[in-house]
Amino acid sequence: MAENKAPEINEITGELLKLVSDWDGKYKGAYNIRVDGTCAGRQSSDNIAILSKEDKPGLDIRIRPGTKGESVSIPACVTYGGVDDLVYNDFYVGENADVTIVAGCGVHTTTGEPARHNGIHRFFLAPGSRVKYIEKHVGTGKGIGLRTIDPVTEAFLEEGATLEMDTSQIGGVDRTVRDTKCTLGKDARLVIRERLLTEKQQTAKTNFTVTMQGDGSAADVVSRSVARDESRQEYVSVVIGEAACTGHTECDAIISGKAQVDASPRLFARNEDAALIHEAAIGKIAGEQILKLRTLGLTEQEAEEKIIEGFLS
Repeated sequence: MAENKAPEINEITGELLKLVSDWDGKYKGAYNIRVDGTCAGRQSSDNIAILSKEDKPGLDIRIRPGTKGESVSIPACVTYGGVDDLVYNDFYVGENADVTIVAGCGVHTTTGEPARHNGIHRFFLAPGSRVKYIEKHVGTGKGIGLRTIDPVTEAFLEEGATLEMDTSQIGGVDRTVRDTKCTLGKDARLVIRERLLTEKQQTAKTNFTVTMQGDGSAADVVSRSVARDESRQEYVSVVIGEAACTGHTECDAIISGKAQVDASPRLFARNEDAALIHEAAIGKIAGEQILKLRTLGLTEQEAEEKIIEGFLS
């Protein structure tokens, strides 16, 4: 088992942890807290071992076969400008395990120096395993330095494995490129739900690539986003069916002000029994929605906020 280390948390780190994970002064289950490129606290469990990599910054998280109902949290925080953090985390999920993984990230700066975190996560799901993966990103602080988060996710699902990804970036991140690649084996299942908000001059680019290699595999990839002010978003999803499989990709976006949204869902059928569907919708908030809420006593701004909150929930 990995050596445990009691957490060392300052005020800024504590606030970021509350925003991106279930931190209330402690975590239930296994965890590793990364702050400004170093370990600020770690705890393994009998079934989940968290080990430091020997050749580069990052972790090997090993989950025993048959583990049920446990969780592991690996939040990362950058608490001041001038930090450019890069970490490699690999998850090895044993056969028939069923666990929750939380991997939030927060970046904070109060100066003109940028703050950046780049997390490269790989998931190896053994046959019959199931993972609920929750990833929240946020930027805070009043400095003018850019807050950047560039996550990279790769997942390999063996026969009958299931991965459910719930990713969100709801405020404060100035620049982000989000790359996700998944490969599905026989009867594997992938569900992705992305929620994204950009404002002011923020930019965000999302790239999804899903390859279904096994018969009976299925993927459902849905992104919901809101672009305000002069922000820009780009969404590219590629779903490849190489077997008898089902795939669906969808992008829904609300746009306001001078914002820009580009959406490119793409399908590649490499098997006659591959059933693939894509959808994309971009538009402003309907006037009748705002009018209905205003009749209930809300101001126009309050009505818009309520609609966006519901859209991104």
